[in-house]
Amino acid sequence: MNGYDRQTALLVVDVQNDFADPAGSLYVQNAEEIFPVVNRELARAEHAAGLVAYTQDWHPETTPHFKKDGGIWPVHCVKGSWGAQLSPSLYRVQGAAVIRKGQNGEDGYSGFSYRDPVTGRIGKTELEDALRRRGIRRVVVAGLATDYCVKETALDALDAGFETVVLRDGVRSVDLRPRDGERALAEIARRGGRVTTADEFDVLPGEAQDPTSAPE
Repeated sequence: MNGYDRQTALLVVDVQNDFADPAGSLYVQNAEEIFPVVNRELARAEHAAGLVAYTQDWHPETTPHFKKDGGIWPVHCVKGSWGAQLSPSLYRVQGAAVIRKGQNGEDGYSGFSYRDPVTGRIGKTELEDALRRRGIRRVVVAGLATDYCVKETALDALDAGFETVVLRDGVRSVDLRPRDGERALAEIARRGGRVTTADEFDVLPGEAQDPTSAPE
């Protein structure tokens, strides 16, 4: 059953060359395995006239996100570079929103929010307003990486009051520590999100996964 409708948005998080291509500077192991799932979901959402939004890391050459500037990550997704582009293997929905993150040096992972590196102030991207304008009540999240941008995007969606579904077969994790990805999915479930497979996505309004069924 197709779970998409006009009140459902599919958020495809950071499926960019630097993460999704083995030649990328921050390749996520087995990232290419998500393409059949994510592309099918994009086609389903498009057919149902649901809202689709892609997020992109879009960093300047100098940012506190990068290890060389005091952060923890290698240089990746520098604005305008090959690595920052959405993967050519990703299905593109005409007219879909594109949310670019970190383009002014902000720090953070979520498609909804960022942290000012100077003041520490938490600000919002345009994503939530775009969802509100369309009357969205539910978001479905897929992409890269489970334990960082996917997790933070899903948690922010829950905090904003959206029913939130994460497609576990449509995500892959960095796993700096073993099982970080599984812990991220468990946290999303504990906070009231639904973690499911794409084939099982037939969620009803207001339904959420029982947190006791989440992976450890």
